Amino acid sequence: MASTRQEIIDQFKQLLEQDITAVKEQVDHLKTQFYASLNEEMAAAEETSETIKAEEEQFKELLAQYKAKRAEIAAAEAKEQAENLARKQAIIDQMKALVEGASADGVMENLQKMRDLQAEWKTIGAVPATELQALRKAYQQYQEQFYDLVKINIELRDLDFKKNLELKTLLCEAAERLQNNENIVEASRSLQQLHEEWAEIGPVAREVREEIWERFKAASTVINKKHQAYFDALHAKEQENLERKQAIIDQLKAINEPIVNGEPLSAKQWEELTEKIQALQNEWRKIGFAPKKFNQSIYDAYRAECDRFFHTKTEYFKELRDTFTANLKHKRSLVEQASTIAGQLKEGADWTKEQWDEATKQVQALQAEWKTVGTVARKYSDDLWKQFSEACDTFFNAKRETMKGERIKAKGERAAKAVKAAVNQGADGMRRMRDRLQQEIKTAENNILFFTAKSKTANKLVDDMQKKIDALKKQLEDIQTKLDAEDDE
Repeated sequence: MASTRQEIIDQFKQLLEQDITAVKEQVDHLKTQFYASLNEEMAAAEETSETIKAEEEQFKELLAQYKAKRAEIAAAEAKEQAENLARKQAIIDQMKALVEGASADGVMENLQKMRDLQAEWKTIGAVPATELQALRKAYQQYQEQFYDLVKINIELRDLDFKKNLELKTLLCEAAERLQNNENIVEASRSLQQLHEEWAEIGPVAREVREEIWERFKAASTVINKKHQAYFDALHAKEQENLERKQAIIDQLKAINEPIVNGEPLSAKQWEELTEKIQALQNEWRKIGFAPKKFNQSIYDAYRAECDRFFHTKTEYFKELRDTFTANLKHKRSLVEQASTIAGQLKEGADWTKEQWDEATKQVQALQAEWKTVGTVARKYSDDLWKQFSEACDTFFNAKRETMKGERIKAKGERAAKAVKAAVNQGADGMRRMRDRLQQEIKTAENNILFFTAKSKTANKLVDDMQKKIDALKKQLEDIQTKLDAEDDE
């Protein structure tokens, strides 16, 4: 989550309490974040608020403090390096004096002075980088001239040459061993240390001076080439990482664009897209660094796309929860109305046909309205449907039993009359029976429309009623056949 400008200011204050020389990258990052946020809000606002001005002034003050501390440290370092430069230049002047004033009488004394100067040289810290090359060259020059020009005891000089050769041989061997170090960065740092030690060691005999240097230089060249190849490969890999990360950002944008433009999605589609986003995030984590100058910008672009997706998703599910809540309230109301009608049956055993018809219309209206209501949370869905369907089933079962009794009674009466009429009136009775059967079939077919509830009980009632209609139609067909036969006679 992006930091607020006040959080950035607080982080900056904490950095100012740390080692100023070690926080430059963090300060640069905070500066980028702060002004990006500031510019974005200023662009959106019609006029700059006092809060923005205050925050900018506070941040500028912290920058000023940071720059002042860095300047103070830089000044102290520059002063110390200048002092070190003066000390080393003084040593070189003394070495020059020893070379130019060398005499046979003072050989041992001058040799000790030279060694003392060499020891003091090693204790002196860094000097300005612009002076380092010249200093080392002069130091090496007078050091070698001293041993070449001063008339010292040959044995003592040879001993020093031998000792220096042994030391430089050890450095050559160490440099050659570094070729086997797979950590090329570590090997390169170690080589730099060996070069510093080489520069501090005195000269060797003229006849081996070039040979020992060429050996050391050859070993150094191998390490330096590996170091260069390593960073070339690293830069190529960083460029590849940049391209892979940009490809992921492009995929994130392709997912986000339709969504933020209002394309409707189902909950299932949201989950599928979330899985894709998470897969892309996992892939991002496996990719190494991009080139340093792009690292922050590419990450900010990636983070923005991820945040955009999850913000949109959060808003969608917030609206969905509100819809579920409204649907739940609606369906509970329908359950309550259906249950109220079903509960009235205890008092409605003697309802008239008109009352049954009115109640049926109400229940069927509730069923139709139920179908128009959207979904609710899964934990409520099954229970609500069970309550609603049970209330509807209770009503239609009661109606079926009531209507069944009336139909049986009516059917018996009609059958008795039909038999009597058939005995007394031959063909007229059959015509009346035909008319009654037609009416009875019509009534039955109307009644079957009442059984609309989706349950096993309701389905069975519909099947039974259909069988009865088919039987009545068969009777009607038989009577019509007989009537047709009489008409032919």
